[in-house]
Amino acid sequence: MSGNEVTVNPVTGYSLRRRLLLWLTLATTALGVVALADTWREAVQTAQGLSDRVLEGSALAIAERVTVDEGGGLEVDIPFAALEMLASAAEDQVFYRVDAPAGQFLTGYEALPLVILGHEGIGFADGMFGVVPIRSATLLRRVSTGSEAVAFTVTVAESTLARSALARTILIRSALRILALILCTIALVWAAVTLAFRPLDRLGAAIAERTPDDLRPLTAEVPAEAAQLAWAINRFMARLEGAVAALRHFTGNASHQLRTPLATLRTQLALARRAGNRTQSNAALDKADAALVRAERVLAQLLALARVDAAASGLAMQLVDLASLARDLAGEALPRAAEAGIDLGYEGPAKALCLAEPVLAAELLRNLLDNALRYAGPGAEVTVRVEIEATTLVLEVEDNGPGLPPDRLAQPGAAGVPHRMMPQAAAGGYGLGLAIVAEIAALFGTECTFASGANGRGLRVSCRFAQAR
Repeated sequence: MSGNEVTVNPVTGYSLRRRLLLWLTLATTALGVVALADTWREAVQTAQGLSDRVLEGSALAIAERVTVDEGGGLEVDIPFAALEMLASAAEDQVFYRVDAPAGQFLTGYEALPLVILGHEGIGFADGMFGVVPIRSATLLRRVSTGSEAVAFTVTVAESTLARSALARTILIRSALRILALILCTIALVWAAVTLAFRPLDRLGAAIAERTPDDLRPLTAEVPAEAAQLAWAINRFMARLEGAVAALRHFTGNASHQLRTPLATLRTQLALARRAGNRTQSNAALDKADAALVRAERVLAQLLALARVDAAASGLAMQLVDLASLARDLAGEALPRAAEAGIDLGYEGPAKALCLAEPVLAAELLRNLLDNALRYAGPGAEVTVRVEIEATTLVLEVEDNGPGLPPDRLAQPGAAGVPHRMMPQAAAGGYGLGLAIVAEIAALFGTECTFASGANGRGLRVSCRFAQAR
């Protein structure tokens, strides 16, 4: 299998719908994970912010109860409300300590670590108190003794159970909302994809309902994204219709062209069997041999026509010296022309380059020469001519024989229109030769015209090729 060939198995092929949903689910899940990570960060910050405000409020409440005693020292009356505000449903543990100037411990949990103060006189930090994870706040305040202001610090801490529980609650609720959003998105996309693919389903049904010989272009309405597919299908069906028509024409030509010589052959063989003498038998056998030769020639032309059809899919245009080709083929046909009593000649330049396929170009000219030599008749003149015009090269084969009747002169056709059955002249017709010429001209995109020769006699076939520069 070549690298350009693609094998499609409609039974085990993947589902585009499932692929879309899979990629959408993965993308949505990835976005959901990112959103949950961000939600967790926000939840932790929110819970920590709430905890810090409560710790600061509790520290302020305790600081308000710090006073100066009669001896000038500090004393503190810990209010129950200051510690109660730290209580939570998670049953957090609460710790505190109050320190006088120079780090003198006054009351509370002496082992509770102090927090480095910030520029606003308060600091917050996470830490451990024994084996208990805590969040601490240390507040700096001053109390007046009358003559001076004495600084002191209040440190309040609580375990992080409530804070962690709040963050988890926020995260779980966010996760449930994101999951519901993902599921709703998948359901909506599934429905949207199903509706979007319905035109393709109708397109497939329209193709499946057709009979094998129905190759008309598809007219089903399709979305813009599938327009290229529908266009490609129509192009393929047009090419397939052309191939089927070519096959029908070929079989029709084979049947029509071979029927007459084979019938003649069968008749002459029957006459030879019943001949009363050797002279009659030999005459019948000669006619049978002529019919066999004709059938052989028709078969060769049919095979040439089939080769032209096959070449249509892999045509390789290249530079061809049309003048040299015309001279060579005219020279090859000179013995046959002399035997038929025909004056064959060439007119044209020494060199004329065009774009064509060499083998098919030679086949085109051979068929023109064959028709001219076969039907021009003894004493006729056949001229192979090449003329150079502004942008084209004109290849002509002209004879002064019987030609074609005026009402049939335009029927052999121009390039691009396949004419498989050529009109028959009185002396046996032009057969398939001109059909092959028209087919090859159509492959080259060449304009091929059929007209009467000089003085209204004979036939002049002119083919215009693109001149190579």
